[in-house]
Formats: sequence, structure tokens, C-alpha cells
Amino acid sequence: MNIQNILETKVKEGFLALYEIEIPSVEFQATRKEFEGDITVVVFPLLRYKKGNPAQIADDLGNYIIKNVAEVTNFNVVKGFLNLVIDDSFYINFFSDIYKNNNYGFVNPNANERAVMVEYSSPNTNKPLHLGHIRNNLLGYSVSEIIKASGKQVYKTQIINDRGIHICKSMLAWKRFGNNETPNSTGLKGDKLVGNYYVRFDKEYKKEIADLIAAGKTEEEAKKEAPILIEAQEMLRKWESGDEKTVALWKKMNGWVYDGFDITYKNLGVNFDQLYYESDTYLLGKDVVVQGLEKGVFYKKEDGSVWCDLTDEGLDEKIVLRSDGTAVYMTQDIGTAIQRVKDFPNIGGMVYTVGNEQDYHFQVLFLILKKLGFDWAKQLYHLSYGMVDLPSGKMKSREGTVVDADDLMIEMTETARNISEELGKLDGYSEDEKNELYKTIGLGALKYFILKVDPKKSILFDPKSSVDFQGNTGPFIQYTYARIQSILRKANFNYTKSVAIELHEKEKEIIKLLEAFPETVQQAAANYSPAIIANYTYDLVKEFNSFYQNVSILGEENLDKKIFRVQISEKVGNTIKQAFSLLGIQVPERM
Repeated sequence: MNIQNILETKVKEGFLALYEIEIPSVEFQATRKEFEGDITVVVFPLLRYKKGNPAQIADDLGNYIIKNVAEVTNFNVVKGFLNLVIDDSFYINFFSDIYKNNNYGFVNPNANERAVMVEYSSPNTNKPLHLGHIRNNLLGYSVSEIIKASGKQVYKTQIINDRGIHICKSMLAWKRFGNNETPNSTGLKGDKLVGNYYVRFDKEYKKEIADLIAAGKTEEEAKKEAPILIEAQEMLRKWESGDEKTVALWKKMNGWVYDGFDITYKNLGVNFDQLYYESDTYLLGKDVVVQGLEKGVFYKKEDGSVWCDLTDEGLDEKIVLRSDGTAVYMTQDIGTAIQRVKDFPNIGGMVYTVGNEQDYHFQVLFLILKKLGFDWAKQLYHLSYGMVDLPSGKMKSREGTVVDADDLMIEMTETARNISEELGKLDGYSEDEKNELYKTIGLGALKYFILKVDPKKSILFDPKSSVDFQGNTGPFIQYTYARIQSILRKANFNYTKSVAIELHEKEKEIIKLLEAFPETVQQAAANYSPAIIANYTYDLVKEFNSFYQNVSILGEENLDKKIFRVQISEKVGNTIKQAFSLLGIQVPERM
């Protein structure tokens, strides 16, 4: 049991004994550096249960804890803050308990707990993945790993948007202008080849609009009457009716895209347990609408369209079935969510990793599912995130101004190469080792830069500043990990045995941070926030580097102290590796 759990129990006991009042929780924080103490009880929130002078209440609690908690040796009160001094023996014993636990901080999945399905990526099959998809994939993958580490079974999934007018635009442009070229004949990844034709369609469409306007049409008329758009709409109708040639072309071009996506996912280091396709799911949900009508969740208008009235929830009316009987995206999402629970009966909740422009959509979706009576709908979460922009501005797929995911990963590797070569620290590395290291540093920089930011915030991404070996960056943390591995390689003695020592202040600070790791994982899972893990890791690394600068490790003459300091170094390294695995980031043994 960690010290916070021990203290929470005793503070509650103390409050009951002193004031005959039960309190539901206790708020703690690390004691500020300028005051004596290791952990602080924040008394102000307790005033809602017991009116009085916060300093007096803190003093009463401090005296009770001193008498009843052997691990607390002293206390002081600063205004409404009760600072507690924890005996070194607690931290030494605690470290001894966790030292050889290679899974420290992680909880094995509980078979009795309901599983969580995390959806992310969910691209369109008319273009390659871009910088926005990178944030989506990194967030979804990392949140999946964090939830898994917190003790729940996780299914990673995506729904691939493989049908619709945008897909037909790429298909039609290839049919018109492609001259039967293929990924093999061009040497292009399949998703890039198809994406080029999506851009080509837009150029031809704009040209036709301009011609129609010149011929006297209004802009609105021209946009609707452009021949290439009408032909794309006809292609969609053919696909929906099962036209053999149209479906064959659709399968061929989507196959090219999937091959390209697989390469990108592998290079990015993300994966999936289950794939869903919009071509399979777009008709789902229509039967649910019928059931919802019977339950009174939905109602039918005079034109035959079906709606859900959410005005009593402060929202508006939402259409779920058009007057011609066709489904809308909301209908499909309702049906897909229900299908997923049928496919995986142990699902107790779902996380949708989708940009913040869809906040309202998911608010409505979750509300409708609750109204339909699904218990698991209470455990749905929209992992809403801000956009990623570059200093050059926003990106537009149809204009071909997006930052391609593959190109960005290559650029990050090259940036890492250039900076590493400037630093000149790679003597003795083979070319293959260097190339692997550049990739590890470059991708680590990219992932950390994106994941250290709260998901709800937008990001202005600067590739060069992310590959910095100083400050709150991936490479700085990777470099610290590599430094620790160097210490372990040089430790030519048995440093695994238990030793008895007096704690140095810097050692104590590190152990206090290590103690916080399991709770940090739980907190990150509860908040669906990789940023909590990223910034914890940075704090741990900063503390270790302060320890490294101020305390002799391998140069220490006292063998027991030297052993303990190597053990602490090893445990910090293991914790960095564990934390970074939750972010999908690799750590190099040498840098």
C-alpha cells in the first residue's frame, strides 16, 4: 500500500474520532519545496463537512496522525495545508518491494471487468493518411494501451469509410485519366496513387464550374450541374445497385489503399484488433429506428421522415431516417455501436477518437443510445481532440495541401539524423544502427510532441523543435534512458542485493515520484489522457538528471550506497520504458 492510501484511511479515521464526522475523500498534493514535508493534506475541501479555522483543523489532524501512523515522523501547518514528514524507512522498504517488479505500475486485465472498445483512425479510402490522422492514431493507440495497463481488456478498432461520393470521385478520375496505371506500374503506395486522383477530380470539377459560369450559369447552378460531378453521382448509384464493373473497380482501388494504409500503420507503430467497413454498416440501424418508433423514442413527420426530439435535453430535433427511407450517418452510428456489442458481448463501454468538430454528433449519438435503453451507453466517451496545424497553416485534402503521414515520418527521421550528426555522438555505430536510431528518435519526437499536449487543445507542430535533446521532448527523455543503460553497463559488480543505507534527499525525491507511477496510470486511464503519462515521465527524468548531477553513482566509495544508486537508476530506466510503451514510443539502449 502506498503512503497516500495509508494516510487517506487515517485522515478519515481521525476526522471521525475528532469531530464525529465521516468524510468521503481526502485531497493530497506533494509538499512544496520551500516547506518541510513529503506529502500535504489540503484541508480547505474538508471545511464543507466541518466549519472552523483550517489551521486548527490541520493541527488537530496532524497530532492524530503522529500518534496513529508510524510512518509519519513530524508535521507542520502552513495556513490550511498540513505538511507531513514521512520516515525514510518507508521509502526504503517501498523501493525494496517494487525494485524487481518489471510490471510495476501496470494492472493485469481483470477477466470479470467489462471490456472497452477504442475506435481510432477511421480514414476515408480516397486519400492517404495525413498529419491529422497521426494525432488521431497516436491518441487512440495510446489511450488503448493506458486503459489496458489500468486493468481492463481493450479492443482496438476502426470503421473504414470505404463508400460514398468522395470514394467515387477518386474512382471516376482514375477511370477518366489513369490510363490503367497501378501502384506497381508507378512505384507509388496505393493510398497515394488513389489520393492523387481525388485531387485530380477536384481540379477538373473546378475547371468545369468555371466553364459553366462563363456560359452564364450561377455558381450554385454550376456546382450542381458540372458533368464530372453528375457522373460521380451516377457511379455511386451504380455501386449501391451492385453494378458488377463499378463494384470491381471499387474493390481494386480500395485494395490499393488498404495496402498503403498497412505500411503507414506499421511504420507508425499502431495496430487494430477488429476492422469495420462502412460498406457493411451503412444499412445498420434502420431496424433500430423501427423499434425506437414503437418505444416512442422517435417520431414520424408527415413526409415520412423519422426524428428524435432532444429539445428537453437542451438540444434540437435530429433526423434518423430520411423521407425516402434512407439512413443518415447518425442511423449508421447507432447501428454500428449496437453491432459491436453483439460482436463482443463483454464490451462495457466505447471510446470514439474523433476531432472536436464532431462534438455535437457524439453528444446526440450517446443520448439517443441511452434513450433506446442500452446500459452500456452510459459508458460511451468521445475522445475529442483539437486540430494539428503547421506554421504554414491549415491543410486541405481536396487541394492536395495536406501533410502526408509517410512524408512527415521520413522528415522526422531526417531531422533526427541532421541533429544527431551535428552533436557527433555516434562513434562506433554501423550505418544500420544509425538509421534505426534516427528512426527511433524521430518517431519518438513526433509522438511525444503530440501526446504531451492535452487532447482537447490544438497543436501547432514544428518538426525541428520537437527533435531537441533539451527540455520537455521525446529525445531528451530517450537520451536519459540511454544514459541510465550506460550506467548499468559500466556497473561491473552485483547490484541486485538488498542493502541498508540512509537516504540522500535526491534519492528520496525519485522514490516519491516512482511511488506515484501506478496512480498516474490510473489517472491517465480515467481521463483518457496520454498527456498525464508524458508529463509524469518528463518530471521523473528531470528529477533523475538532478540526482545524476548532484550525487555520485559509480564514483561512490561506499559499496552499499553505490549499489542502491544503481538500483534506483535501473528502476527509473524501467519506469521510463514502461511509461513510453504506453505512448507507443521506443527507447534506445545507446545514443
